[in-house]
Amino acid sequence: MYRQNYLAHAISRASDGRGEGLFLTRHPDGATVRYADFWKNAERMAAVLVAAGVTPGDRVAVQAPKTVAMLELYVGCVLAGGVFLPLNTAYTPAEVAYFLGDARPRVLVCDPEKLEALTPIAVEAGVANIFTLGAGEIGSLIDARAGAEPGFTAVARGAQDLAAILYTSGTTGRSKGAMLTHRALASNSEVLRDYWRFTSDDVLIHALPIFHTHGLFVATNVTLMAGGSCIFMPGFDAGAVLGYMPRATALMGVPTFYTRLLDQQGLGEAAKGMRLFVSGSAPLLAETHERWRAATGHAILERYGMTETNMNSSNPYEGERRAGTVGFPLPGVELKVCDAETGQEVATGQIGVIEVRGPNVFAGYWQMPEKTAEELRADGWFITGDLGMVDADGYVTIVGRGKDLIITGGFNVYPKEVEGVIDALPGVLESAVIGVPHKDFGEGVVAVVVPEKGADVSSEAIIDGVADKLAKFKQPKSVVMLAELPRNTMGKVQKNVLREKYAALLS
Repeated sequence: MYRQNYLAHAISRASDGRGEGLFLTRHPDGATVRYADFWKNAERMAAVLVAAGVTPGDRVAVQAPKTVAMLELYVGCVLAGGVFLPLNTAYTPAEVAYFLGDARPRVLVCDPEKLEALTPIAVEAGVANIFTLGAGEIGSLIDARAGAEPGFTAVARGAQDLAAILYTSGTTGRSKGAMLTHRALASNSEVLRDYWRFTSDDVLIHALPIFHTHGLFVATNVTLMAGGSCIFMPGFDAGAVLGYMPRATALMGVPTFYTRLLDQQGLGEAAKGMRLFVSGSAPLLAETHERWRAATGHAILERYGMTETNMNSSNPYEGERRAGTVGFPLPGVELKVCDAETGQEVATGQIGVIEVRGPNVFAGYWQMPEKTAEELRADGWFITGDLGMVDADGYVTIVGRGKDLIITGGFNVYPKEVEGVIDALPGVLESAVIGVPHKDFGEGVVAVVVPEKGADVSSEAIIDGVADKLAKFKQPKSVVMLAELPRNTMGKVQKNVLREKYAALLS
């Protein structure tokens, strides 16, 4: 099907001719969706978008809760030749105004509850049509879809045409729109399907959001490309996920999923029939990795990806899944570690900036040619900004973001090294190490520590605990105790929030 549309053809081939196969089971009501019905509704969505004026290359912005209709809209946008622009549901109207003003979408689709607040913003940005994903509402895309005929002829799109724009989190500076091509999305999902051994027999527990690469382009596209099925949850619920494990084969999650599941009774028994647990979007603690193995007999497979590149590396499906690493570069992906100043590749085991090249890499930042030129070299290498190393066995370890590097008294401190020492101390659940202004050293090391539930851990105990394990310049000059670390919707610790909050701590 859809041979003239590069991505649509790639994600539809596995279900071609087996329309009665199960694609999705919806949580919590248990409603099921067959492949034939899913594709018919996606075609109807495409027809509605074209009728609304969407032409090849036009952006379709979406800020709406995770529903089956939103998945149909994503695929419908691809069929219509549009560029899918999902927005975090947590963004405020003021934040959405920036994205609409920057991307200038033809269509905005939103939650009915946000229609009133977003309409004037969309009008100001020149959005031609505004829909909601509610049924029976004014401007309902669901109602418009119901009135459209199936049988839509997919708009021709090639490998280098844009399929989506995903905005980076914008934790530092202006948020950037990563332009993802049909080839980037299709090739990466094909590699992951094969590398992780997904087939039509797989049942994925899909509890991730779908405004992000992990939930949309990894979990969804891999399921479609394998012709498998998923249990589609609007959000993560540890008890519900545990209940689904006996009828599922795989789970893709963020580290928080696994730490919360470890608190559930009966985890070991429930996980017996599962074949694969994948973690990404934020670093997985080695302690969590070991606790999970002890509780379930399974080793979590950690991988490494970015908004701009999809997935870059993965621990092996067969072979050692090494805790604290993100495995090897995926087939077709080149990865090297370079000196930040010279751009030259560093020796094995040395820390530097990770660069990647391959068909998975984005086409550049939307309307930011200068920023694109800074980070995407002419020869195709993308400077990720992540600090890392490759060991003698070829395993890649992420040390942190370049902006997280602490320079104190002229010495470099890599937060992950300090965090590893602190996390191993008795009573510590997790930590985040940051640099804040210091009048003598430029920056001083501060540790923000979350104790285990019920543990009596003091700041003094942390400082004493690292004293003989870290060089003096790496040791925290202050320790802050918190009940939990601030995180974004994908579970990444927001160190920028911590740096801002404790900026005056050592002054």
